[in-house]
Amino acid sequence: MHRNYHIPYDPSLKEKARDLRKNQTYSEKILWNAIRRRELGYEFHRQVPMLNYIADFYCHELRLAIEIDGISHDTDHAKLYDKERQYLLENAGVRFLRFRDELVKEDPDRVVNEIEAWIKANKK
Repeated sequence: MHRNYHIPYDPSLKEKARDLRKNQTYSEKILWNAIRRRELGYEFHRQVPMLNYIADFYCHELRLAIEIDGISHDTDHAKLYDKERQYLLENAGVRFLRFRDELVKEDPDRVVNEIEAWIKANKK
């Protein structure tokens, strides 16, 4: 697997991604503290622009996006948007793990364990 595989993105998203990094949600802060210093053996980045979207977390080596879904993802419109977005990014080679906001807050160790299990099962 190519070590630094980058998905092309709309350059206008750079500033929005920077703002999102400055204004993380509580769940994003929790998960970022758990995965940031290559503690899973891979480097993750926050708020990564890809195509016309921004992923919460992304590992270039694994081509893995991690998304945290809060209540704003529960509407029919949001579900459709997330499904289309994920489909397009998967077609560009990105793989996904999605976690509910509540789970990250209530049991971050479980989330990290699930990420570790995914890595073990999918790394090449």
